[in-house]
Amino acid sequence: MVEAGKILEVCKALKAEGFNVLQAVTGTDYADRIELTYILADFTNNRELLLKTKLGRGDGSGNNKDTLPKIDSVVSVWNAANFQERETYDMIGVNFVGHPDLRRILTPDDWQGYPLRRDYVVQEKYLDMVVNPAHKINSADHMFGKKLKEEIGDPKKVSASWKSNDADESEDAKDGE
Repeated sequence: MVEAGKILEVCKALKAEGFNVLQAVTGTDYADRIELTYILADFTNNRELLLKTKLGRGDGSGNNKDTLPKIDSVVSVWNAANFQERETYDMIGVNFVGHPDLRRILTPDDWQGYPLRRDYVVQEKYLDMVVNPAHKINSADHMFGKKLKEEIGDPKKVSASWKSNDADESEDAKDGE
């Protein structure tokens, strides 16, 4: 785990040591922090490294970059960080200080909130369009695992990946562990 304030310095040193490929920058929202993971590679020496750092949560409710957790951009070290930092900004809400073009990449510029945050609430409407219209949601797919377990009769023979609020489904999942 690297201290967030030293990420740029550490990344420069790792690149000098042969980690010349940035494979991914990603963020995870935990209840008490945002954790960033950088996946680095040195193909010459067949090495890979996961570099992690923790940030405070900041206020990810609006679109103000000043209220988001901050960390130095590593675009100056690996150009591949450009779009990856933009995606992490857009989805998790992390302000990459010094990024040459930090703006949303997957959602519109005026989108409210950060979709991969725990506290994210989907807007009901965007520009007079319903965001999640009921007629576009295939609820049958959500119940597929439960129906299949009922048909087979042995819940341990079926693994269903959809989460369910149904208490019976939760118990079946515990039995399968």
